[in-house]
Amino acid sequence: MKRNFKIYSKPPWVRKIRAVCAQFIIPFCIFQGIRAILIPTFFDVLLLIVFIAIAFAIQLEYF
Repeated sequence: MKRNFKIYSKPPWVRKIRAVCAQFIIPFCIFQGIRAILIPTFFDVLLLIVFIAIAFAIQLEYF
């Protein structure tokens, strides 16, 4: 049985946190991408992958 999941069923504070993350994740990805190109360390690349995963999750509305 599939549950009907709506964005408005979440509490207001969760929606606000999601909106703030959606607003800031793309600039973080760009900054981290430039940094990973200039100084490629394992941590920089890992952080870039995490930021891109969060951006896709927000875009596809996984959370």
